[in-house]
Amino acid sequence: MARIGVISVSDGRDYVHSGIAEHIRTTEDKLVAELAAAGHTVVRGSAPVSTNSLATSVAREIEAAGVDLTVLHYAVWAFPHFTMLAAGAIRGPLLLLSNIDPVQPGMVGMLAAGGALDQIGRAHTRLWGEPAAVAGAIGVHAAAAAAVARLRGSTFGRIGGRPMGMNTAVANTDQWQRLFGVDVEEIDQWEIVRRAEAAPADEKAKAREWLERHAHVHYDGNKLTPALLERQIGSYLAMRELIDEWNLDFTGIKGQPELTQYFATMDIAEAFLNDPYDWNGPKEPHVCATEADMDGALTMQLFKHIAATPVLFADVRHYHGDRDIWDLCNSGQHATWYAARSDDPAENLAKVHLYPEVFFFPAGGASVHHLAAPGEMTLGRLTRKDGQYRMQLMLGSFETYSDEVNQELMAQSTPEWPHAFARLDAPADVFLSRFGANHIHAVPGDHRATVRAACELLGITLDEFTRG
Repeated sequence: MARIGVISVSDGRDYVHSGIAEHIRTTEDKLVAELAAAGHTVVRGSAPVSTNSLATSVAREIEAAGVDLTVLHYAVWAFPHFTMLAAGAIRGPLLLLSNIDPVQPGMVGMLAAGGALDQIGRAHTRLWGEPAAVAGAIGVHAAAAAAVARLRGSTFGRIGGRPMGMNTAVANTDQWQRLFGVDVEEIDQWEIVRRAEAAPADEKAKAREWLERHAHVHYDGNKLTPALLERQIGSYLAMRELIDEWNLDFTGIKGQPELTQYFATMDIAEAFLNDPYDWNGPKEPHVCATEADMDGALTMQLFKHIAATPVLFADVRHYHGDRDIWDLCNSGQHATWYAARSDDPAENLAKVHLYPEVFFFPAGGASVHHLAAPGEMTLGRLTRKDGQYRMQLMLGSFETYSDEVNQELMAQSTPEWPHAFARLDAPADVFLSRFGANHIHAVPGDHRATVRAACELLGITLDEFTRG
């Protein structure tokens, strides 16, 4: 949940303020109680703002508290210049909230303050109504602000360069710094090779045995052997080491063609980096995008901050026109968490098969196969059009069918890879003519409102797909 600052703004005439201070405090109490009940941490201003000096000092208190969003609260008519002074001391997002009360005209105060902010170009959001009615909407904006704030100051580790000529996987680092506040650390793929080989043999064996106990491992003596599986596990351990040493917040591995031709596929590393667990127990999911997809990783990191779940990465592999569903499938990239969406890895891995890799990847290793569990999903991706970022966003759902139908559908593409059967809230012709990449990303639930708010904070165009 988010940290929300609340500053109530009042009338600047002392004889008026003294008569309305209790009303302001009572209304603020209700607002704070609603936000706290929703799970947010609320930081209250030390006093209602009734003088110019209080406007600055109270705002500085809230700024120093490191809140994600500041709510300027208008329960009464408020002098607009108090808002301007407070806004000058607050760098983060602002939300103006008023009551709807014919006796105490907080709405008038909000409109006057909002108009003044408009005149100087200070972005803000406005809401109005009783605390119980608006707390959810405030939470949406606060969650978006928290997600955007967590991006700023973070570091993306790009392991390798552009994969297979994919321009959509390579972003402008200057643009990332300017828009998102994200730095990019360039690391050679040789670091994975040398560190994987040097990883502790007992740790690799422990992980292999754990996978053999909980998942279905299909050794073939050629493309998948215990030694190759341990090499892939070593790649995961190498990535964990790089993440810790370089303080990387999210990453992407090029993989193709060098590693997949001469070393091993990165499917095990990518799947378990994105999982909330490994053989040593629970952990924080780490976003890692295959094919060093920078915009994919950035989308995933934003979605992870919003949804607080692992994020799915996939190719838009095939459209089954007779069913109006899409097969989202990409090597071993899908986190195994999506097999059952359980916090118990054994429950997920019972549905996971490690198959020998296909002919695309001659170095071999395991492909992490499973079928994503059904449920409502938010899908999207940050793409660029004429150099400008946009968020292409839609609602959808993952579906599963009988075992026979599931196998039949997966067999039409690459059955060894992980799959998610997605029904999108977009006609196929609209999606195929507008979507700006071959990769797409998803999280469970409907998070569109928070994504919309995040785009507004980032100044990014929203390109939303619907059947309407």
